[in-house]
Amino acid sequence: MPADSLVKITDVNFAYDDRSILKGIDMEIPRGKLVAIMGNSGCGKTTLLRLIGGQLKPTSGELLVDGQSVPAMKHDELYAMRRRMGMLFQFGALFTDISVFDNVAYLMREHTDLPEDVIRDMVLMKLNAVGLRGAHHLMPAELSGGMARRVALARAIALDPMLIMYDEPFAGLDPISMGVIGQLIRKLNDALGATTLLVTHDVQEALLIVDYVYFVSDGQIVAQGTPDDIRASSDPFVHQFVFGEADGPVHFHYPAVPFEQELMREVAGA
Repeated sequence: MPADSLVKITDVNFAYDDRSILKGIDMEIPRGKLVAIMGNSGCGKTTLLRLIGGQLKPTSGELLVDGQSVPAMKHDELYAMRRRMGMLFQFGALFTDISVFDNVAYLMREHTDLPEDVIRDMVLMKLNAVGLRGAHHLMPAELSGGMARRVALARAIALDPMLIMYDEPFAGLDPISMGVIGQLIRKLNDALGATTLLVTHDVQEALLIVDYVYFVSDGQIVAQGTPDDIRASSDPFVHQFVFGEADGPVHFHYPAVPFEQELMREVAGA
């Protein structure tokens, strides 16, 4: 991986009280690249995004964004850093009571002193980039799932962020919408010269667009590499995850006594 990294995470640990979530995470996100974090549910992927955004602080370790320690930032410094980040939340999280236009304009009005005519032009540019300039007057309830996700994407890039983070951007989408969103994520990263961090369960879609992948399991990085490395991996966990196999290191059955033994208990107790 290139040495010039926008995000650098070194030996980061995080726990809720006595419950350990992340254990010794080392990760680098190079400038201009699109990097995916994959893993099973509850492994700590979204927690990593929250640590990078400063919503949470690590229990120990170092976390740098653009060379600055996020955990050490004061409120005003963190606020300024977040202005340079874009976030697409799971299922879009649009403001339901305002129009598509106002959803995208929200960050511009909140964080800049730009006149309204300039904001109008910028909003239409962002919506045009995701193919929805003609839908600027619609309300979120009038949008399909794929359209809503594209509006959320336009909002995430509203301020031309240096870092864009996506939390499960493909969740709940049909195959066509999934492909559209995937290609938009790739094209916008390259067009904006941004750096992108993608948290997803959708392995095959992600492997088509990303430059590098980190696999997380039980709070630890268990594998990493390019999409070709991941597809060719002989690691049992990676192979099971990539090919969607029911059994492997991640078991289908919750731990229990053998079923025959369970039945015999019932017979003996009858």
